[in-house]
Amino acid sequence: MFVRKSLKFGSIAVFAAFHSALYLPPGPWRSWAIYLEPIEGIILGPFAGFFAALIGSCIARMIKPDIFWMFGVIAEPLGVLVSGFLAKGRWKPVMVIYVVMITAYFMHPYGRMLPLWTILDILFALVLVYPVAKLGKWVFEENVKRLSRALVLISFVSTVADSLTRVFLLVPVGLYTFFGWSFNVLCYAWFIPGAIGSYIEDLIVVTISVAIGVPLLIALRKIPTFNYPLT
Repeated sequence: MFVRKSLKFGSIAVFAAFHSALYLPPGPWRSWAIYLEPIEGIILGPFAGFFAALIGSCIARMIKPDIFWMFGVIAEPLGVLVSGFLAKGRWKPVMVIYVVMITAYFMHPYGRMLPLWTILDILFALVLVYPVAKLGKWVFEENVKRLSRALVLISFVSTVADSLTRVFLLVPVGLYTFFGWSFNVLCYAWFIPGAIGSYIEDLIVVTISVAIGVPLLIALRKIPTFNYPLT
């Protein structure tokens, strides 16, 4: 029991450090930390992964302050949480997260005015939540093809959950008013360019997750004392 707890806390600390370190270099539209989110959730599990991402994202923004700090501090841990739930086959909490945020988005006047194509990946991910949760446990199998497929699906839905959280904070929560943006500024200067970047990042995250995640997960299975997910 003591060894298990020590491993859990040590792993949280390591991933929190990785998470904060990946935020610091100049990165693409969000931050390099999003490429860690799917693996973070799968290895640590939903709860330990959530806290690792929360600690890492908070530390990173203390070191490197940013006026948009609240987006990453909230969205990154939720992306990891979704990944952890899907890997364990738990679709209901993920569905609640998606449905609540998407409903709030469309209830807001701007949510009905902004172009629908900008959130098509979010709507597609919503449809995938249940089947991905049913296939999510493949990431713990030895079959490389099944592991790769599950990793692709989990990476996509969890990365889009990160995007959805940022959209939720920006529009329904109303952070656009905090920054003093009019609808035109919100739509044409931030939302549309951000959606294009988000689509590109979805593809990059999935690619990196398979390229790095598959050999990493296989290697971790060879460590007798390390059984993931940790929570």
